[in-house]
Amino acid sequence: MTPLEDFINVTKIGYGSYSTVYKAQKKSKPKDIVAIKVVEKAKLSVRGRDDIVNEIRVMKLFKHPHILEMRQFEWDEKNIYIIMEYCDGGDLSTFIKQKCKLPESTCQKFLQQLAVGLQFLRSHDISHLDLKPQNLLLVTKPKLTLKIGDFGFAQFLSDTTQKHAIRGSPLYMAPEMLLGGQYDAKADLWSVGVITYECLFGKAPFSSSTYNELYARVKSKIPITIPENGVLSKNCQDFLKNLLVYDPKVRMSYETFFNHSFLDLEHVPSEANFKKAMKIISKAETCDKASQHIEAFNLYCEALSYLVPICRDETNEDKKIKLRSEVIRYTKRAEELKCMLHLSDETKADASSEKQSRSSRNVQQDSYDEVDSPVKHKEAEKVPKFSKIVARASSLKNLLDLCSKTPNLMTALEIGMNGQMYLAEGKYQLAYEKFESSLGILVPAIKSEPPGIRKELLYVQTREWLKQAESAKSLLSMKENEEQLSSTENRGKKTKKFRNVVLLKFLSNGSKQ
Repeated sequence: MTPLEDFINVTKIGYGSYSTVYKAQKKSKPKDIVAIKVVEKAKLSVRGRDDIVNEIRVMKLFKHPHILEMRQFEWDEKNIYIIMEYCDGGDLSTFIKQKCKLPESTCQKFLQQLAVGLQFLRSHDISHLDLKPQNLLLVTKPKLTLKIGDFGFAQFLSDTTQKHAIRGSPLYMAPEMLLGGQYDAKADLWSVGVITYECLFGKAPFSSSTYNELYARVKSKIPITIPENGVLSKNCQDFLKNLLVYDPKVRMSYETFFNHSFLDLEHVPSEANFKKAMKIISKAETCDKASQHIEAFNLYCEALSYLVPICRDETNEDKKIKLRSEVIRYTKRAEELKCMLHLSDETKADASSEKQSRSSRNVQQDSYDEVDSPVKHKEAEKVPKFSKIVARASSLKNLLDLCSKTPNLMTALEIGMNGQMYLAEGKYQLAYEKFESSLGILVPAIKSEPPGIRKELLYVQTREWLKQAESAKSLLSMKENEEQLSSTENRGKKTKKFRNVVLLKFLSNGSKQ
């Protein structure tokens, strides 16, 4: 009796050089659908046996939402049977071929899930070493979920361990491995870059008809360019550019990868992030009641950066509707606070007048302490809202004076002020882009800036614009979410209307007959 006799409705769904994969149902639990990988022992080479043993060993160790689960394994005289969870959505390669190429938002969602799985593997010093779309499997219910599979080539590699043996699929293989050199755990990051490229453009960056052609292209280090018709966000371009780097020493590190703004793993939907968001909302409401409007605005936006992805990801319709109404309420309040805090021309004039009655040094210190000192921050909460705005406006004016003879800093400050203006006008995409450009100059500049008043002011302003950039991003996400929901609802109404028209015609024809 073979293990397959414990199953019914056994259907072949795939095969390899020495194995066949079946879809099946357990006799004892017909609703439990599994995938069974049947490996023929006679066809296995010595290395093939090692790979199967390695795959079983690795998959047996872990259970994670984004790693293919192995339920059990058995063997008899002829075969090895690896029983795994069944992925009803096929693999990412098939998904890409069906869609031709994926929108950046869909690509981001898959990569977030892949990154969370890799984060778990790296925490156990495991490198996959054969990452490719064919090994990334998809589950469609209750929602589209990516799972990493096929651990035959996986190795225990710390960040410093180096290997020589070539493993993986040439098209997705890191240059240092393909060319026969030493490689480490960062080899997987190149593969992630190739997968990202293929998701976005429908083909790998080095699609070649032969191995020799691929080898020659990689060896000559042909620059990888983004197709002219490819419209990508700056974050996505930066992500791709820093993954597809030939030299592993220069390639993005795992720390940078997991913290990259394109992945935005900090705000991935989870129960922990929902609880975190509700704590932030509680603080926002407390500040709001105490008329601490600047703090309340920033906190509402911070909470929305967690809640909007959770709302998008929710599959339970009742929960989604309830959460959506809450998100709309918090967004509305954030918008109201934003309008209240936007300085009118008259207020700016008053601010300028009040500024003249204070020394620039004291103004700077007040603003700096307000942001950075926990003790003085409590005192600052007692200051009226208007005075806080005046202090911040004066601090920025003082900083402009100090940077007047430094062109690059002046440019960055002017761009940042444009970002503030766009944020106040509700143009969140433009605001975020301006803040991103400004901070791209200011953050590196602060590191090389000598100690002094200007450095302190730059630090305070940078922190302030970082908060505003996050606020713009949160409000933009909410706006995009609303547009997507509205579009879906409109399509639903049109479909319903079409069905009603068809039904009426059918009934009308029936009555005539």
